[in-house]
Amino acid sequence: MGLGVWDAPGMYTPRPFAVDDETARALLAEVEAAQLITATEIGPLATMMPWVVDLDADVLLGHVARPNPQWQTTWTGRALVLATGANGYVSPSWYATKQETGRVVPTWDYVAVQVHGELVVHDDEAWVEDVVRRLTDRHEQRRATPWQVDDAPRDYLEGQLRGIVGIEVRIETIEVSVKMSQNKTDADREGVAAGFDAAGRPDLAQMVRRGSV
Repeated sequence: MGLGVWDAPGMYTPRPFAVDDETARALLAEVEAAQLITATEIGPLATMMPWVVDLDADVLLGHVARPNPQWQTTWTGRALVLATGANGYVSPSWYATKQETGRVVPTWDYVAVQVHGELVVHDDEAWVEDVVRRLTDRHEQRRATPWQVDDAPRDYLEGQLRGIVGIEVRIETIEVSVKMSQNKTDADREGVAAGFDAAGRPDLAQMVRRGSV
């Protein structure tokens, strides 16, 4: 099986909320920060961290603080990277069905992305510096006057680099669930979209109307 939506048991994704491989990879490419989760000898460990998403090489790249026990603690199996996209509460009062039968309950609409893969630690200053530069370029490029890594004094930068350790997740499977009220009637979906509009969430309203991201 190629890299893509996992067809083995994994994240619970009812059929209406599933996406195709191309959409799954596109959503992963948009991920900026996510939880790294590992099963270890002392229990589950998790770290929120920014990522370089390199889909040409099918890897996620990042770094953690050197004192972080997650990279130093023996883990078993694959790592899980968990990201949450746009999400929001759905009030039963938004459904047309509420006025008709009252048989409605609250729910939550969301976009969730999960990656499973081999975790590799890189305690290598040159490797880490490359990732720091790539992360910086990814986020600074939107700014009118981007900050660059070389703006920092070299001795200061080297000291900072010694304080972090590189993390690579070699992507094996990508799981995505896009729950945007696709399992509701047209009237109920329009009610949800109008509710999100009124709540100041036009992004979610648009997704609900499209039935996708």
